[in-house]
Amino acid sequence: MKIETYGVERIPDADRTARPIDLFRLAFGGANTFATCVLGAFPILFGLSFWQGVTATVLGLVVGALILAPLSLFGPLNGTNNAVSSSAHLGVHGRIVGSFLSLLTAIAFFSISVWSSGDALVGGAHRLVGLAESDFTYGVAYALFAGLVLVVCIYGFRFMLFVNKIAVLAASLLFVLGVFAFAGDFDPSYAGTLPAGDPLFWPSFIGAALIVLSNPVSFGAFLGDWSRYIPAETPRSRVLAAAFLSQIATFLPFLFGLTTASIIAAKAAKYVDPAAPNYVGGLLAISPGWYFVPVCLIALIGGMSTGTTALYGTGLDFSSVFPRFSRVQATIFIGTLSIVFIFVGRFAANLTQSISTFATLIITCTAPWMVIMMLGYLTRRGWYDAEALQVFNRRQRGGRYWFTHGWNWRGMTAWLASAVVAILFVNLPGQFVGPLGDLAGGVDVSLPVGLAIAAVLYLVLLAAFPEPREVYGPAGPRLVGAADTPVPPIVAAELVG
Repeated sequence: MKIETYGVERIPDADRTARPIDLFRLAFGGANTFATCVLGAFPILFGLSFWQGVTATVLGLVVGALILAPLSLFGPLNGTNNAVSSSAHLGVHGRIVGSFLSLLTAIAFFSISVWSSGDALVGGAHRLVGLAESDFTYGVAYALFAGLVLVVCIYGFRFMLFVNKIAVLAASLLFVLGVFAFAGDFDPSYAGTLPAGDPLFWPSFIGAALIVLSNPVSFGAFLGDWSRYIPAETPRSRVLAAAFLSQIATFLPFLFGLTTASIIAAKAAKYVDPAAPNYVGGLLAISPGWYFVPVCLIALIGGMSTGTTALYGTGLDFSSVFPRFSRVQATIFIGTLSIVFIFVGRFAANLTQSISTFATLIITCTAPWMVIMMLGYLTRRGWYDAEALQVFNRRQRGGRYWFTHGWNWRGMTAWLASAVVAILFVNLPGQFVGPLGDLAGGVDVSLPVGLAIAAVLYLVLLAAFPEPREVYGPAGPRLVGAADTPVPPIVAAELVG
């Protein structure tokens, strides 16, 4: 198995041999984990009944998958990751927005993956063989797990794909095995804790659906990392279907979390206390003895999938912002920093809740960026100049996407305004409540607000201040106009006086 050497430069056609099914495996595998099960438990934590939770989960998954799927098209088209492709809409310099959003998201989810999987491994081993639950054993579990993830990421895309081919099938089978483990305790008529007509029902229902929706959205900046290996001539419908279905398939871990959470609520309610929930502890408390080994395997296999998909994207994006770092060097550097961050957060500062809040805020900022990318693709008719997209990486200036000193203020304004307003509407009780967080009766409407503002404002700005005609290619723009503004040629930065 060779170490991948490509960074964010365009992948040569000869090496683009991945298929849409490979994209499905990576995107599904990255979410087929304990972290997703924890998200699946939230409807129960919010007081919903089992069937209300199922409805909220399906709603969140379908809407989230529809938002995510178009972000899969940029990779095959441009042969690079989505942050680089965003140069076309945010400018040569503005593309760093996408790089840092994915970078921060990856660090947060890598940390959550290591924590949740490490806790499950130690907890399962404690119940199975009496392993002491001490800081030392947790530290060893975190270090071994993070080290394994780092090795896979260093080897790169092909090794990641190999790991996920095994992980997707194995983790899915282990989740299905849970049907036999919990069938005797499961009661589909679980009524929740919200009485009929409770005014908190709709805030709780919408909040649960938005938490589920945030999971597909979190993959928005990463899809290009994997889909760039798919040949450009691959039918777009197949690529879209792979991305969409990869998220619909995560109904399996979501349902596992929802089902087991309802059992925990009935048999071990202290573990689903909204003030201090402990899903992993509750799962171990209700599991039969023979299921402890599958729990440990789910933690190991699923966590590897999430960890690798997160950290791989981190190294790739860091190398794109600082081109002097190779992909391998950037992966080792960011991976080492992330591991230090994990240990400090777990043992010194107890930042687990803060990381959850941090991840939510990053996703809130990422969603408007995704809308701008999708509408940009629509108005450009899917046409891009692959050479002009690489100007930043090659330390050049000019080209179709130079706009104003390397910044496209239209896209930047739409993203910044929508992200700021969305953060103002965030409502995470006990963690972070924005100044406008209570305007919707306690419902967290930050994501829909951010999506709507980004869509409207970006199209208005494109219509009122047309972009240069050359950025649209031979077919011209769709929905908006174009200006006959000259585009500067691409030159080396040192040649600019």
